[in-house]
Amino acid sequence: MCDPVILFNRRRELAGAVNEKVTIDRYGVMGYPVSHSRSPVIHRLFALQTGQEIRYELLQVAPEKLDTAIRQFQRTGGKGLNITVPHKHAVAKLVDQSSERASTAGAVNTIIFRGSELYGDNTDGIGLLRDLNVNLGVNLEYANILILGAGGATRGIVGPLLEMQPASLRIANRTPEKAQKLVDRFESLGPVTACGFDDVPASEPYDLIINATSAGLHGGTPPYPEAAVTENTFCYDLSYGLSPTPFSTWARDHGAAKSVMGWGMLVEQAAESFHLWRGVRPDTAPVLKQMNINA
Repeated sequence: MCDPVILFNRRRELAGAVNEKVTIDRYGVMGYPVSHSRSPVIHRLFALQTGQEIRYELLQVAPEKLDTAIRQFQRTGGKGLNITVPHKHAVAKLVDQSSERASTAGAVNTIIFRGSELYGDNTDGIGLLRDLNVNLGVNLEYANILILGAGGATRGIVGPLLEMQPASLRIANRTPEKAQKLVDRFESLGPVTACGFDDVPASEPYDLIINATSAGLHGGTPPYPEAAVTENTFCYDLSYGLSPTPFSTWARDHGAAKSVMGWGMLVEQAAESFHLWRGVRPDTAPVLKQMNINA
């Protein structure tokens, strides 16, 4: 006859094993709006590839409810969050600690829950660099770069781009004063200047133009400087869609050497977030291929 103590311990072990199997770590993306996000699909593919048991949720949160929503997600067992428009700048002020790249950007797109503390990071810049360098073969060293827009998306990419030692980086914005504030923040890192959309020098050939605005996506008139594009210009839109974005179409129509959307950056920044959360880095190439995206 089996020893009752042994039997009890065995049942407890089995119960623990069952509990381990049904416990799935929760993650998600918070934004406003957020229904268009493809992040759940990407992280599901990462989880399947790496054998990780996670659940990834879409969480639409209005700005005035942001702090409460983050804390509630944490209290109910959440392990981490991605943060998207328009919350990246606000979250940088809510976290308890930040990585150097998040502090430099003044924007957070990834939160890791460490006990009761919120740790903020920013994976946008490294995601863009990996897409440009690895996937697309764009050489940024000594390049002349133009960024259109001075919002939260630009905050996350200026620092990493300057680390690649370009010849110049110009930020153009509808309101030049807003672009100048970013220049003041990043000028110690490299050659960065600011101007208005109408003041982009036509005499400077740009190797790379990055669209960080949402202009044109909602029916507005895109403020893209036509004189900035030559047959040698690589155009990159941080926005993405199943059909070409207005900027992508505009760049092609004006003779750019190549025009791509930001699908690769989306996948690459997600891979960096996944690595921060789970300690394993997924292979992005098959995910890009599975999503029918040209990497």
